[in-house]
Amino acid sequence: MIRITFRQLEILQAVADCGSFSRASEKLHLTQPAVSMQIKQLENLLDMPLFEHAGKKIR
Repeated sequence: MIRITFRQLEILQAVADCGSFSRASEKLHLTQPAVSMQIKQLENLLDMPLFEHAGKKIR
């Protein structure tokens, strides 16, 4: 069973809105590695990439 938390969805939304992990981390008052780790966990749970990395920005 896939267990996605509300916090992971909140982080996913912030990254999508901000366009970068670092801006999302600032918005959520988290460290950038914490944001990256949560996104990586979501990608592993869903077995698919959630963002395409383009330099420092994401798509």
